Amino acid sequence: MDLKACIFDLDGVIVDTAKYHYLAWKRLADQLKIDFTEKDNERLKGVSRMASLNIILEIGNMHPDNSTKEKYAALKNEWYVDYIKKMTPDEILPGSIEFINELRKAGIKVGLGSASRNTPLILERVGMRNLFDAVADGNVVHKAKPDPEVFLTAAKMLNIDPRFCVVFEDAVAGVEAALNAGMICVGIGSGKVLTKAHFVVPGLAMMNIEKLSEIERKARI
Repeated sequence: MDLKACIFDLDGVIVDTAKYHYLAWKRLADQLKIDFTEKDNERLKGVSRMASLNIILEIGNMHPDNSTKEKYAALKNEWYVDYIKKMTPDEILPGSIEFINELRKAGIKVGLGSASRNTPLILERVGMRNLFDAVADGNVVHKAKPDPEVFLTAAKMLNIDPRFCVVFEDAVAGVEAALNAGMICVGIGSGKVLTKAHFVVPGLAMMNIEKLSEIERKARI
């Protein structure tokens, strides 16, 4: 196996914080009298805070100035942080810790690539801060997925060539970012949605070293 590192998205892959993002965005949309649905929320997966806000404002056909946008984004984040401050290790998605520990025992480096600037708080709340060899998040990268910056930064932190990295992603924009980085991508979720991923599984509980080796072999054919 040529694989040397696995890089994980956070929201929807390691922990389920997507519901908190939705609640906070929904609260803001309601306040702005914008009809924002769970279907609309799918467009926000893997997208930065300001890009997400722009999508919601587009839905509401609103065009505020940048200063007002900053206030809206800050308000949403304030509500979101209130939610995630109450997170516990029980909210780690099934199989995540087991698979990461299996990778570490096999000598495969483990990184995190997330657009969220709240990544350190989430990792601390769920007790996973020490499980990753590198964390590239919204505090060190600035380009939103599908730009590959977040995954390329994680690979650089790990000192691993992108060609030898596998990314685990639950969002269409994230899958595209992984492919744009020249990495193998395993989608977490539905194969009908994550059509560009090399392989798709429902969750990390379905993963182990043997399956990872098989995915890498098929992706390189």
